[in-house]
Amino acid sequence: MHLHSWGRSVFGVLIAEVLLLGCSDPEAQSEPIASVSEALTGDALDGLTAEQQQAFLDGKDAFEEVEALDEGLGPVFNEKSCANCHSIGATGGSGAQLERRAGRSENGTFDSLVAQGGQLFDLFSVKSLPASERQAIPNCTLAKNGEKIPTNANVQAQRRTTALFGLGFVDATPDATFTALAAAEPAAIRGRVNLVFNISAGTTTAGKFGWKAQVPTLFQFSGDAYLNEMGITNPEFQTEQPPNGNPGLVAACDIVAEPEDGGDDVQAFTDFMQLLAPVAPDPQSAAALALGDPVVGDALFTQLGCDGCHTRTLTSGSSPIAALDHKDYHPFSDFLLHDMGSLGDGIGDNGIATVTEMRTAPLWGVRLVKKLLHDGRAKASLKNAILLHDGQAKSARDAFAALGTTDRNSVIAFLTTL
Repeated sequence: MHLHSWGRSVFGVLIAEVLLLGCSDPEAQSEPIASVSEALTGDALDGLTAEQQQAFLDGKDAFEEVEALDEGLGPVFNEKSCANCHSIGATGGSGAQLERRAGRSENGTFDSLVAQGGQLFDLFSVKSLPASERQAIPNCTLAKNGEKIPTNANVQAQRRTTALFGLGFVDATPDATFTALAAAEPAAIRGRVNLVFNISAGTTTAGKFGWKAQVPTLFQFSGDAYLNEMGITNPEFQTEQPPNGNPGLVAACDIVAEPEDGGDDVQAFTDFMQLLAPVAPDPQSAAALALGDPVVGDALFTQLGCDGCHTRTLTSGSSPIAALDHKDYHPFSDFLLHDMGSLGDGIGDNGIATVTEMRTAPLWGVRLVKKLLHDGRAKASLKNAILLHDGQAKSARDAFAALGTTDRNSVIAFLTTL
């Protein structure tokens, strides 16, 4: 399940992941806030009840399950299991996979090419399954390699799988926090809250998840990904995505009636993500210390303006889960849209996000990421990822580039502890 890959018509589905530079702390709380305790990568949050711990384990099992044709997989899909993509560091981590996005830009308007299957074009079809499974769909005529990008698409982009660690805190953070963050930022780097439709609430709310902050909740995240990444319909997303927009290709390649998931799996995925602990920082990282001085890098991170958008600390709101209720957490992100200029992905139709806007990617756990930036172009180089910044991040990028080698290495050393 790629959490960066929502929908074809409404969504367009977290430096590294993009090191968007520029926000101040959220408004002060009226009562003391407990700190988030540390857990091993891939573990559940500390402080869960026995029931919540079991929900986490059950959710992890569902997250790792490999789907089959008789469970609703397809007709087209990007993977057969959430964990097949979210695996680096632990189940729930980032991945090396790159999905395909495309559309058409003309006279300043972006067209997702929905009628042709866009904007997400899946990599595989059910014809790529083992012969024993394909016996159930003898009349399916799809190509094994999934959907073709239409010839009239003049914009193409790749997006990599993002990590899910700690997202329960983000899910529990109220919209007002993000609105306040945007209002507090200096004009030159001011971000925007992406306004998206929350299906469960039936209202427009703050987007928090995905490369464009185009998804408002982990529950919606789960349902949308189940459909668009694995082709499995569910209560909130009940209509199959026809291959390349042709509904006539569905019946011969799909053997389970809609909705293919009654909602149990979507809830299980949500439980797993909601209760998954963030990656604890590692100030004593040998890899970091070999690069430079993380303490110096920490100070430079602020001096350069990086934490203007890569906000160090946020505070969750009210939650029925005590481990998530009014807790400080440290994502190094404001979760807002920022204009990234040439580093934008060119993809629109993601809430109010423009083709050059991207959400500030969280840096917690960035040391585990193998491919950096939304399309993996920086590979494992944090330095290159920073130097590729543009738009509202240009001044911080230039300040980093102007540092001496020792200081640049110290900034990278600090990031390597996160």
